[in-house]
Amino acid sequence: QVQLVESGGGLVQPGGSLRLSCAASGMIFSINAMGWYRQAPGKQRELVATITSGGVTNYADSVKGRFTISRDNAKNMVYLQMNSLKPEDTAVYYCNAEVRRDPRLPLRTYWGQGTQVTVSS
Repeated sequence: QVQLVESGGGLVQPGGSLRLSCAASGMIFSINAMGWYRQAPGKQRELVATITSGGVTNYADSVKGRFTISRDNAKNMVYLQMNSLKPEDTAVYYCNAEVRRDPRLPLRTYWGQGTQVTVSS
């Protein structure tokens, strides 16, 4: 199996910063895209940022210029540096990864359990 574990969430004041980390472990042959999503109370889960294995990134318009996604392919980790945080960034943040467990198997998407980010004074 494959597990994704997020860390780094917490309470921060508006304008502050947080860095989220996500570690993928288990039976992993290769990982394609990795990403961060978030879900606020009463809202649907939405994309925050994604990054390919080659480092190509994509961001939601609402976080462009404030958030930076990066990854360490050797460690199977993805990060989200969040700066200039706003109250509307408050949500549970989930990481995901497109994983191939074996060269003979198709890609499958896995999700972490989520980490809470609260932006409030």
